[in-house]
Amino acid sequence: MTTFIALFRGINVGGKNILPMNELRELLQGLGCEDVKTYIQSGNAVFRHSEISPPRLAERIGAAVHSSYGFEPAVQLMTADRLEKAVRSNPFPEGTSDPSKLHVFFLVAVPENPDLEAIEAVRADSERFALIGDVAYLHAKEGIARSKLAARAERLLGVAATARNWRSVAKILDMARQ
Repeated sequence: MTTFIALFRGINVGGKNILPMNELRELLQGLGCEDVKTYIQSGNAVFRHSEISPPRLAERIGAAVHSSYGFEPAVQLMTADRLEKAVRSNPFPEGTSDPSKLHVFFLVAVPENPDLEAIEAVRADSERFALIGDVAYLHAKEGIARSKLAARAERLLGVAATARNWRSVAKILDMARQ
């Protein structure tokens, strides 16, 4: 059995795509997931499963949500090892002192042609950004809500992504280690 982390995009935001976490846990258990745990309402789950193809399992999860709730969220599925590597690779360790200001963007693939010049052009002087493989890091000292880079990162990187603040990343990793 492999420990997986599922990051759901666009659920329970602004009163749309409502999926209570207790129902998500039941749905995942119905798909053969074991030891299912969730963290906050924005769609973070940790579980064990015997599937050897994360993309196939992510598709099954998205389809099951669609079948039961009428919408299909993007589901990014990763192993605990990938999350651990993203944490170890954090280029802004000082940003962890205020975990709401440090964000990790988990990309569906390594960007082939990221527009790094445009990223630098929209990056505020108070922000720091790094792209390491299929993970991008944004330390936005003034907060992500004000960040033009955060709003445009996915488009400028050229790949789909889902982001979590450092507090969530650390908590999810802690859950995966248990």
